[in-house]
Amino acid sequence: MAESLPFIHHGTPAFRRTNLALFAAGFATFGLLYCVQPLMPEFSRHYGVSEAGAALSLSLTTGVLAFAMLFAGALSDAWGRKPLMVASLLSSAVLVLVTALMPSWPALLVVRTLLGLTLSGLPAVAMTYLSEEMHAESIGLGMGLYISGSAVGGMGGRLITGVLAEFFGWRVGVIVVGVIGVVAALVFWRALPPSRHFTAQSLRWRTVLGRFNGIFHDRGLPWLFVEGFLLLGAFVTVYNYLGYRLLAPPYNLSQAVVGLIFGVYLVGTFSSAWMGHLAGKLGRRKVLWTALALMLVGVALTMTTPLPLVMAGIVAITFGFFGGHSIVSSWVGRRAGAAKAQAASVYLFCYYMGSSIAGASGGLFYAAHGWNGAALFVGTLVLAGLLIALALTRLPPLVNVATPPTPMSKGAMG
Repeated sequence: MAESLPFIHHGTPAFRRTNLALFAAGFATFGLLYCVQPLMPEFSRHYGVSEAGAALSLSLTTGVLAFAMLFAGALSDAWGRKPLMVASLLSSAVLVLVTALMPSWPALLVVRTLLGLTLSGLPAVAMTYLSEEMHAESIGLGMGLYISGSAVGGMGGRLITGVLAEFFGWRVGVIVVGVIGVVAALVFWRALPPSRHFTAQSLRWRTVLGRFNGIFHDRGLPWLFVEGFLLLGAFVTVYNYLGYRLLAPPYNLSQAVVGLIFGVYLVGTFSSAWMGHLAGKLGRRKVLWTALALMLVGVALTMTTPLPLVMAGIVAITFGFFGGHSIVSSWVGRRAGAAKAQAASVYLFCYYMGSSIAGASGGLFYAAHGWNGAALFVGTLVLAGLLIALALTRLPPLVNVATPPTPMSKGAMG
C-alpha cells in the first residue's frame, strides 16, 4: 500500500535527489518564462511597440499558463506526476529556442503563447508532488528550496538575456536560455525519485469538477488564492517596468547593467527557504504578514530618487515576495486534503493571472504617471495582500491535519 511507504524527510538521499531535481525544474521553468522581461525595452525599439505592448511577451504567456494549469493537475492525476513534468520541461525549452528564430512581433507572441501551454505541466504538479511525497516536517523546507530554484532560474534567465543582448543581440541570449532549459530538463528526469504516494485516477471531468468545488468550501483557501494573485501581480509589475526607469534619466544605465540588477533575485533563494522553514516552526499565520509588510516598505523606497535607496527597495520587495510565496504555496497544499492537485492548480491560476493582468495594467500607470504611478499601483496590491495576511492570523487550524512535532506546532497547522 502506498500509505505504508515512507515519506521523504530532510537529511536523506531521497530528499537531496528530490531537491536537485526540483531546483533544476524551478530553474528551467522560470528562466524560460521570464527571460524576455529585461528585453522589453529592446522589443520596444526593435519592433516599435509600446511599454504595455512589449509586456504582452510575458503577459500572454502567464495568462495562458494560468488557464492551462487548471487542467494540468487533473492530467497528472491520470498520467502521473513525473511523466507530465518531464514532457512539459523539454517541450518548453524547445519552444524558447524557436522564439529566437521568429522574424516578426506577432509570430513571437504566438510562440510565447504556446509556451504558456507547455509550461503549465510543471508548476502545479511540482507543488502536488511535494505535498504528496514530503514528510510534514520537511515540506516547508522542500517547497522553499524548489522556489529557490525558481528564484535562481528567474534571475539567470533575465540576467543572461539582459547582458548578452548588450553585446550579441537578444536572439543569442534567448538561445542560450533555451539550451540551459534542455540540460535542466534532463537533470530533472534523471534525479527525481518516482512517486510513492501517487495513485492514478481516471480522467472523469465530473469528479474533477467536484474536487474543484470542494476546495472553495474551505475558509482559508480562497483567500490564499487571492494572496497569490496579489503577490505575483505586484512583483512582476515592478520588474516589468524597472528596466524602462533605469535606462532613462537620471540614471541612464546600460542594458547590460540593467540585466545585472536581476542578480537581486539571489536574495529570493535565501528568503524562500528561510521563511518557509521559519513558518513551519512559528506558524504560517505569524510569519506571512511580515513578508507583505517588507514588500510595502520596499515599494515606498523605490519612489525615492537615489539609486542606492531604489535598489534597497527592490531587494526588500524581492525578499518579501519569495518568502511570502513559499509560505502561501505550502499552506495551500496543507489545507487542500485529497484535492491537492486541484488546489495547487487554482492557486497557480490566480498567481499567474496576477502576473498577466497586473503586469500589463501596470504599463498603463507607468505610461500615464511614470514610475510613481506604477509604484502606487503596486503599493495598492501589496497593501491588500497585507490586510488579507493579517485576517488569516485568525483562521482556525484544520484539526485533522498532522503537524510537525515542534514546540510551536499548533501555530504551524494548516
